[in-house]
This record gives sequence, structure tokens and C-alpha cells, in this order.
Amino acid sequence: MSFEVIVAFISMLVLLFMKVPVFVSVMGASAAYFILTPNITSRILVQRMIAGSENVALLAIVFFVCAGIFMGCSGVTKRLMNFCDLLVGGFVGGLGQVSVLLATLMGGISGSSYADAAMQSKMIVPEMVKRGFSLEFSSVITAMAAIITPLIPPGIALIIYGSIANISIGKLFVAGLGPGILLCILLMIMVSIISHKRHYKATRTEPITLKAFLEAFRGAIAVLILPVVIIGGIRLGVFTPTEAGVVAIVYSIVLGLYYRELTWDIFLEGIKETVIASSSIMMIIAAASAFSWVLTKEMVPQYFTQTVLMYITEPWQFLVIVNIFLLFVGMFLEGNAALIILIPLFAPVAAQLGIDPIHFAMVFIFNMAVGSITPPMGMLMFITCSVTKCKTGAFIKEAIPFYVLLLLAIIMMTVFPAFSVGIVNLLY
Repeated sequence: MSFEVIVAFISMLVLLFMKVPVFVSVMGASAAYFILTPNITSRILVQRMIAGSENVALLAIVFFVCAGIFMGCSGVTKRLMNFCDLLVGGFVGGLGQVSVLLATLMGGISGSSYADAAMQSKMIVPEMVKRGFSLEFSSVITAMAAIITPLIPPGIALIIYGSIANISIGKLFVAGLGPGILLCILLMIMVSIISHKRHYKATRTEPITLKAFLEAFRGAIAVLILPVVIIGGIRLGVFTPTEAGVVAIVYSIVLGLYYRELTWDIFLEGIKETVIASSSIMMIIAAASAFSWVLTKEMVPQYFTQTVLMYITEPWQFLVIVNIFLLFVGMFLEGNAALIILIPLFAPVAAQLGIDPIHFAMVFIFNMAVGSITPPMGMLMFITCSVTKCKTGAFIKEAIPFYVLLLLAIIMMTVFPAFSVGIVNLLY
């Protein structure tokens, strides 16, 4: 690895520790490389940033973010919450269970864990505190539940991984269902255990009646069938993942008009939020694409592959090392940027060792999702705490049992590929 690349890496880490925005930190690292290599024109930096954000597959990110925002503006979230409350509100720790299930279902709409965490922090956490849950526990379970979002189709991380590693995004959408459901179940079990010890009560005690179920289901069915339409349409070849994003937007607008909650002012506000949310993601992608070009130019992926294969011969050894490394990296680097920079390094090695690309993709994405909630720089942790006004130290202390749970989930996903590829093999 050349001196220029080492300086670029160090520059990026220093900027990140100084809490400089992620896209500026990554772009600064690329700029440092070009400054130290005057024989390469700096115009390439701009060219690679533009080229990296012009990938047609990445349009799906903008479309699904827009669809998720319109769904939120259309009263869909309230109807989903009522349906979740009916299903799991009677369990111990009722609202905590509702938060986990709602995040799982909302993940099939927005694809953005940050947006879901902010939304649920405003909507559910105050109600949980009113009903006797501690602020720390309410904040932690909301942030932890948001980890499910990148795994459930149409997660943004799935789209980015597929576009970079040249893997079918449709297959990744299907593969994400297994890990997403696994994490949902594990979190609900943990909520039950903690709620039982602390005597957190259910939101309701009366049994579910058929009339109440049908009424709640009627309000939520229009949303629940959207992931089915997306995956089914992609699998049958009706539309591509990018076109599926457009279908989701049209569907969300029609729902908003049907429920009579989507006005012209709300529509314009939704477009504004889409531009802001999408631009922040695309700037990170553009900056990371330039840095990825630097690594490719210096043949870092090839050097990395050769070095790793000299010492590692078994797939399980590589997966263990990758899990440890990604958990560490996720503590400091934003997930989308890490995906773009690290996929070209690790994916070829995984392929050389015969690891299923879908399985490796889900392990990779899951680790990045976990990193978003771990100190010292977990974005989900800071977003949730900023909304709920929970102290970061108290959040971390409360989250310790959940960190152990996430480690267990990573081990299960790594050891048992069926969680990732089982449904894919059935449908494809």
C-alpha cells in the first residue's frame, strides 16, 4: 500500500474523529491523495464523484425514500401502529413490542433506518414514558428496532450493495426477509424478558375480537401488501428494483388521496423532505465512490485479497475476522460510506473462498447496521437521543443486554446461511 493511500486513510479517520460530516471526511481523504500525487489530474476526483452517483440503480434509493415519506404523510403510520398494537399490545411490555413490530413493517416502506428511528422517537417514546417505561429503555428499544430497516426490503443498504457488488438487488430484497424477521423475534423476546423483570405492563388486557381485528387489518392491509407487490413484481420480471420505487411512490400517493390526508401542501413538504434526505445519502455515495476509485487505482483490493489468502484458507476463519473488523469499523464510519469503500475489498476474497455472495452480503449489511448503534459514533444512537433527550451515557448502559443480543444474532447469521439464502433458494 502506497504512502499516499495511508495518508488518505489517516486523513479520513482524523476528520471523522473531529466530527466533520461523513461525506466531507471521505471526500477530504480522496482530495489528500490527489494533492500528494500531482501526476494525476484532480479533475478525476470530480468525475468519479459524479459517475458514482449517476448509477441508475441508485435512483431506487431516491424513489423509496420518497415513497416512505409520502406513506408517513398519508396517515399510514398511525394505521400500522394500531394494527401492531392489536397484534402484540397484549404481550408483556406492550408498547415495546409494538415499537419492534412497527419498525419491521415500516422497514418494508421507507428503507431508511434513520428516518424510522426519528419517526418512532417522536411518536412512540413519549407514549411509552407516560405508561411507566423508563426513558432510557424506550429510547434503546426504538433505536434497536430501527436496525431492522436496512435488512427488510427495500432497504437502502441492499440497493447499494447490489449495485456495487453486481448482485441481483431482487435476490437481496428476498434475502433480507430472513435476517429481518430473526432480529424482530429476538428483540421481542428481549423486550419480554426485561419487561417481565421491571413489571412493564401490556397496553391492553382484553382479548382480540374478530371485529376489532378486521377493522385494524382493513386499515393496514393496503400498506402490508406493498412489500409483496415489490418483491413479487421484481421476481416475475414485471419491473426492475428502480421501477419498483416508482410504483411505491404512485401507490403511496394513491393511498394518501384515498385516505384524504395527502394535501397539496403536504405533497410539497414531502418532496422537500425527499430532496434533503436523498441528497445527504447521495453525497456520501459520491464521496465514497471517489475514494473507492483511489483504492482501485492503487490496486488495494488485489493486494488485500492476496494477503488475506496467504494466511486464511477456511471460509469460517474469514467470516470471523470480517465480523470483528466490520463491527469495529461500524463504530467510526457511516454505514453507506463503509459499504462503498469496503465491498470491493472483501467481496472478491469471499468469492475466492467459496462463500455464497448472498450470505456474505447479508452478514456484511447486518454488521454495518449494528455499527450504526454502537458508541462512540453510532448515528442511530445520536439521532434517537437527540429526539428523546436521553443522555448518551444512560443509553449505552441500558443497551448493554441488547448489544449481547445483537452479537448472538450475528453469530447465528454467520453460522447458519439458511437465514440469508433459505427464502432466496425457495423463490429463485
